Amino acid sequence: MSDYTNVKELFGCDVFNDSVMQERLPKKVYKELKKTIEEGKELSMEIADVVAHEMKEWAIEKGATHYSHWFQPLTGVTAEKHDAFITAPMENGKVLLSFSGKELIKGEPDASSFPSGGLRATFEARGYTTWDCTSPAFVRHDAAGGILCIPTAFCSYTGEALDQKTPLLRSMEAVNKQALRLIRLFGNTTSKKVTPSVGAEQEYFLIDKEKWLQRKDLTYTGRTLFGAMPPKGQEMDDHYLGTIRQRISAYMKEVNEECWKLGITAKTQHNEVAPAQHELAPIYAPANIAADHNQMMMRILKKVASRHGMRCLLHEKPFAGVNGSGKHNNWSLTTDDGINLLEPGKTPHENIQFLLVLTCILKAVDTHADLLRESAADVGNDYRLGGNEAPPSVISVFLGEQLEDVLEQLISTGVATHSKKGSKLQTGVKTLPDFMKDATDRNRTSPFAFTGNKFEFRMVGSRDSISECNVVLNTIAAQAFKEACDRLEAAPDFALAVHDLIKEYATDHQRIVFNGNGYAPEWAEEAERRGLPNLPSMVDAIPALTTEKAVSLFEEFHVFTRTELESRAEIQYEIYAKAINIEAKTMLDITTKQIIPAVIKYTTVLAQSINAVRAAAAVDVGVQTSLLEKCSNRLSETDKAMGVLADAVAHIGDHPEGRERAVYCREKVVKAMEELRKPVDELEMLVDKEMWPMPSYGDLIFEV
Repeated sequence: MSDYTNVKELFGCDVFNDSVMQERLPKKVYKELKKTIEEGKELSMEIADVVAHEMKEWAIEKGATHYSHWFQPLTGVTAEKHDAFITAPMENGKVLLSFSGKELIKGEPDASSFPSGGLRATFEARGYTTWDCTSPAFVRHDAAGGILCIPTAFCSYTGEALDQKTPLLRSMEAVNKQALRLIRLFGNTTSKKVTPSVGAEQEYFLIDKEKWLQRKDLTYTGRTLFGAMPPKGQEMDDHYLGTIRQRISAYMKEVNEECWKLGITAKTQHNEVAPAQHELAPIYAPANIAADHNQMMMRILKKVASRHGMRCLLHEKPFAGVNGSGKHNNWSLTTDDGINLLEPGKTPHENIQFLLVLTCILKAVDTHADLLRESAADVGNDYRLGGNEAPPSVISVFLGEQLEDVLEQLISTGVATHSKKGSKLQTGVKTLPDFMKDATDRNRTSPFAFTGNKFEFRMVGSRDSISECNVVLNTIAAQAFKEACDRLEAAPDFALAVHDLIKEYATDHQRIVFNGNGYAPEWAEEAERRGLPNLPSMVDAIPALTTEKAVSLFEEFHVFTRTELESRAEIQYEIYAKAINIEAKTMLDITTKQIIPAVIKYTTVLAQSINAVRAAAAVDVGVQTSLLEKCSNRLSETDKAMGVLADAVAHIGDHPEGRERAVYCREKVVKAMEELRKPVDELEMLVDKEMWPMPSYGDLIFEV
């Protein structure tokens, strides 16, 4: 692999980026393509043909033999179909290598074979992928050789979005239009575009691949369905930011190199809180590129793990009792000339534009808290949210002492006259340099926290696409900006109107602001008194997609139609029910084929030992007998719980697909799964380790 000293040469070497296009494309073609990327101008087929030819030539030089329209259907993973560059053989038996503008711009995958929520029937197969020229093409190298991957959107023959990218691009256009209106009111006539800027921190677990193969629950579901806690978990907090083990360091080095080749700005890496848990964070990028990069990063994390004899777990809660994995979505709004609309400056109380943007976002989050919660709804997140550094399921906004004080001034007196300043850090050590600390602390339990010049949405699951939450953030912000601009543009006195509007929004939506401990039982009660929605599970959150409020929001900004929203709700219900069904059947399979036989074998050996000891000498065998009784009792409980779960699974099909089936799975099947796990985990603590049929938690998370 390449050395770190060559990072500059390595970075973006497999990306058809701006510098490559500028070098290889004719000036006129490059100029027209840039207009398309930056201004949304339509690209002619003549220009597309030239771009496609140069892209093909570049890709072949990189070792590519095939191209693929790379897209993100509603399966949770990316999709691709590979086509070779070769054309029909000529008379002399040789072939030409070609790639046309039409092939670059449009592909035709089978739309009925992907989740559509009823939008596409089996006989209605046609779908289209269309080139997202704002996200650069890249060559991916793997066992298949070199593949030219072209980021695309995916929609049905009738135009409905069947992917994550199409609504994301729509939402980016919506927030750009309304944010430009807002900054124009404050005299900004130079900025031409406002782009949602996103940085997604990615958490993951690494375990030994051989041990992973011995755990059928991990191989089938991505998480452990059984497992007793080892004597030590994460209590000592010694893994967090600890020295990275050599095996993991070698892995991280290769991950970085793979990311950098593809233009992914992998920057920060460290050990997370739970043993065997780690994190990788990139630098910010436009939302659609950040979403593409995150999908690419997850693939790289898994691919490189296999090379190093490990397995990368991206499930939100692979191990009970220790931290789960999330994806912190850092979101801000930035102009094309470098202005961050969420930068408060040194005196936030005087920054009227910032205060308007801030209070608009408070209004947006308060109005659509249920939608924001739904955007992070995932089967695995149901096991993660509410503890071990994961935020609770109640949406609230953390602003910190400085901004909370500014808002309180606005609410109480109508005027903010000062901002709290950061003080000098007092370490008590003369040799340490003095420096000013920030004006406010951070809150690790907040779902939506302001962290200096951005908002960090901490609720997203580690496997999820970040597109969903950013679609919601962009659209609800667009709505809040539009409503503010509508009023301010019609106001006879702008200065007075904007002052009154900021105070109104701060007052009306202060209930969403909470700077305290999100884990405290009192907060759940307080949130209920405030009228904030509490949606603890994915099934509770899904209805937020199809409320009249949500339909009106998304249709107003042309992000989703009612039909698209209804289809996505159906897909979510289907995903939930199928995932729980797979988990339940896996539990039954493991219990029947592995757990019960192992316990029977152990109790048989134990009984034979008791009889042998009694026959050999008249000694006390009370310990052995007590252990045998405990194991037999737990085995009986296991068999009973297994019967209840088997019955619950057998009746899943009795319930119609959609919400009814999902609710049944949550209320009956999940409960039965929990009841089966209890005696099995107790048995693990009783049975001889040599006879237990699978690696323990200790084996998995401490022996990497």
